[in-house]
Amino acid sequence: MLRKKLNIAPAWLFRSEDGDLLDPVTFTLLSGIHETGKLTRAAQQAGISYRHAWNLLTRGEQFFGMAMVVMRKGHGTHLSPLGERLLWSEQRLRARLEPQLDSMASELNNQIQQLLEGAHPVLRLHASHGYAVALLPELAGELDLRYCNPIEALSALKRGDCDLASLHLPTDPTRAERVLATYRPLIHDQDLRIIRFVTRKQGLILRAETHERVQGLADLTQPGLRFINRDEHSGTRLLFNLLLAECGIDETRLAHATQEEFTHTAVAAYVAAGMADVGFGVEAAAAQFGLDFIDLAHEHYLLVCHTAQLNQHNVCQLLDAMTTPEFLASLERLTGYEPDHCGTIGTFDDLTLGHERDA
Repeated sequence: MLRKKLNIAPAWLFRSEDGDLLDPVTFTLLSGIHETGKLTRAAQQAGISYRHAWNLLTRGEQFFGMAMVVMRKGHGTHLSPLGERLLWSEQRLRARLEPQLDSMASELNNQIQQLLEGAHPVLRLHASHGYAVALLPELAGELDLRYCNPIEALSALKRGDCDLASLHLPTDPTRAERVLATYRPLIHDQDLRIIRFVTRKQGLILRAETHERVQGLADLTQPGLRFINRDEHSGTRLLFNLLLAECGIDETRLAHATQEEFTHTAVAAYVAAGMADVGFGVEAAAAQFGLDFIDLAHEHYLLVCHTAQLNQHNVCQLLDAMTTPEFLASLERLTGYEPDHCGTIGTFDDLTLGHERDA
């Protein structure tokens, strides 16, 4: 297993007409100020001295002709409107690009691994972007993780372009059957098994000041309330539209519902930046940005594979690693996630009919 892995991260580069550059560490410093309200602690988090931090802020003010922070004696340090705009723009950039960059990094790491150690089987997982699935590449073995929507993932599995695909289904059996109906053409006439992984909470993501106006889905139709949606092919969008239909709400009644983001993180960043009032996504994304969350539905996040592949060494290796106390503990630390019989093999009928028997 490759011990030194390549990571790709987006970075903003500001250059003036005179060729002056704004140090990218400035964004890390702004994030620390936003979180702590203290320049000293923000400098420590950024790994720089207080003097260097002060110089970065001074240079930033000269660069833009406007202060990035407001410092008041006895009140700490806070971001100015410019500082906030820069920070949230950088956060949205990361949220939008990181899934694609993580997929590229996974591909490059496996190419390097093959070059160093010779060709060997690599487990290929095509999955919806999420906080729990992002932990899987850290387990034993080589895992090539590519992010895509469920239709793309299941299509790749059917073609043989991946070994595992992800799928998330509501824990409510009636809702699960309705969601499965969308994917039936892609799983029909295939000998497939599901691998249990986690459950996660999905709901409304909003700022604290919006919580007084919004208590549930019905409140999303209020005039002037701005909603940020997920992309139309995502599993989360499918769930959201299902919940709207259950409440008799037409999606066209939601202001700005045509505005879309491609990940839970991007939705939360959009709301945190004040560009939307409410979004829909997982609780972990809300927690990442210090936002409020209204729990509306729980989902099974599953892995799907062909039965014949369950005996492959790399699949067995992954299943064993998924049941270790250390990995289960890492899942429990994720807000809104819980291990869900992690690593247990079953069928779609076991999942849906099992709930009916338990009821």
